[in-house]
Amino acid sequence: MRVTICIGSACHLKGSREIIQELQKLVAEHGLAEKVDLNGAFCSGNCMNDGVCVTVEDTLLSVKPDEVKEFFDKEILGSCNKWGLLTLRPPNAGTAINA
Repeated sequence: MRVTICIGSACHLKGSREIIQELQKLVAEHGLAEKVDLNGAFCSGNCMNDGVCVTVEDTLLSVKPDEVKEFFDKEILGSCNKWGLLTLRPPNAGTAINA
């Protein structure tokens, strides 16, 4: 799954760096590094949105730094589960359980 975070000037000022750091942490904690491809991209052309522009596959969303966990749970874990990419593994667990 490809997730692209805008790192243009407006999104940088809205917290794109914090969002990237938190997403990297959540992806690692859930053992999704092989399934989730986090990328940065310059201006997504949606600077008028309230949050940082984040694209999941072809869906453009707006995310604020304090919404990252909710975004991750709904959009990333939800999509991984829907597409059959998710192996159940609680954060910081040693052994994965195949779903």
